[in-house]
Amino acid sequence: MLDIKFVRQNPEVVKQNIRNKFQDSKLALVDEVLELDVELRNAKQEAETLRAERNKISKEIGALMAQKKREEAEELKKRVTADSQRLAELENKEVELEKRVKDIMLVIPNIIDPSVPIGKDDSENLEVQRYGEPLVPDFEVPYHTEIMEKLKGIDLDSARRVAGNGFYYLMGDIARLHSAVLSYARDFMIDRGFTYCIPPYMIRSEVVTGVMSFAEMEAMMYKIEGEDLYLIGTSEHSMIGKFIDTILPEGDLPQTLTSYSPCFRKEKGAHGIEERGVYRIHQFEKQEMIVVCNPEDSMMWYDKLWQNSVDLFRSLDIPVRTLECCSGDLADLKVKSVDIEAWSPRQKKYFEVGSCSNLGDAQARRLKIRVDGKDGKYFAHTLNNTVVAPPRMLIAFLENNLNADGSVNIPKALQPYMGGKTVIK
Repeated sequence: MLDIKFVRQNPEVVKQNIRNKFQDSKLALVDEVLELDVELRNAKQEAETLRAERNKISKEIGALMAQKKREEAEELKKRVTADSQRLAELENKEVELEKRVKDIMLVIPNIIDPSVPIGKDDSENLEVQRYGEPLVPDFEVPYHTEIMEKLKGIDLDSARRVAGNGFYYLMGDIARLHSAVLSYARDFMIDRGFTYCIPPYMIRSEVVTGVMSFAEMEAMMYKIEGEDLYLIGTSEHSMIGKFIDTILPEGDLPQTLTSYSPCFRKEKGAHGIEERGVYRIHQFEKQEMIVVCNPEDSMMWYDKLWQNSVDLFRSLDIPVRTLECCSGDLADLKVKSVDIEAWSPRQKKYFEVGSCSNLGDAQARRLKIRVDGKDGKYFAHTLNNTVVAPPRMLIAFLENNLNADGSVNIPKALQPYMGGKTVIK
């Protein structure tokens, strides 16, 4: 959410940002919110004048009563009563206008970084760099669920009977591999100086609206019936929410946390064949990283975060690339974002396995996450990035480590988490 003062002083910058994101339907909101802002400030000014006048008249009434000038005092009391009625009207108007201004400000997108490429959608995202050599074996790589089924590692039929489509049972060595990847990712991030955390898996509505846009919320979140609680779609939600309505000493920054959680997503809409199986599902587990930092350090941390993901995947012999998200593909709160994509030998292309985002002070402004600095208080910057999100990450792992006989090699870094196993047969 932008600062209304920024919008007031830079309306054309805000409008051009909306155009850059190809959201022209929101252009009228800028003029509307500025008109409401003027009305709100006028109401506040009038109310403040009336309060000052009321205090002044009250003193005059006291003086008149002390002088036994009752008639003059009564006349002033009538004026106070009239002013009080008007003040009540203004106070109600302030509440209404503040809500309308806030509702619009929540919809106006954050200002994207100047380095973000301009494009309409994800088809115009730009490849930044590749890491590792993408290889295609001289044998056919089966669909990922077929690999798992041959290793007796997945049961989709039972999951459909129990919970419907979009769920799974992981079994045996595949289930163990899933847990091993998460444990390895946890230790990998701890070794890089991040504090490990297991957060709440449900959050209140004020946290939901603080960390994401309404469109994302509607498409992703499961609501707990009869409760002001939502199941998290990623641990980033509750991890950033951890700092809601806090004032952090500047010396305590940055806050660098890595968190484990199950994640729950509606995943609305139809998907193609490559998004069946366990690629796009309603329930999965994830290791996340978040940073709360000074504004001047956020781009430095942004580069560190996506590099962590690249390094982790390369440590498991999985080729990856980074993809710069264009303006039209950025969620409204994001300043800049990069996708990490892993190589799929079966598809002979890369596919998304994580996303790193800098949200500037958008989440901090919504959640009132402030920093107490030497020159006064200011809003922190927040960032998040996926470490690993099995089972999607398992697709890349299995395809890139598959042998012709259907067995799967275990890279050296992961072997201690698999009881010393070097191969799954």
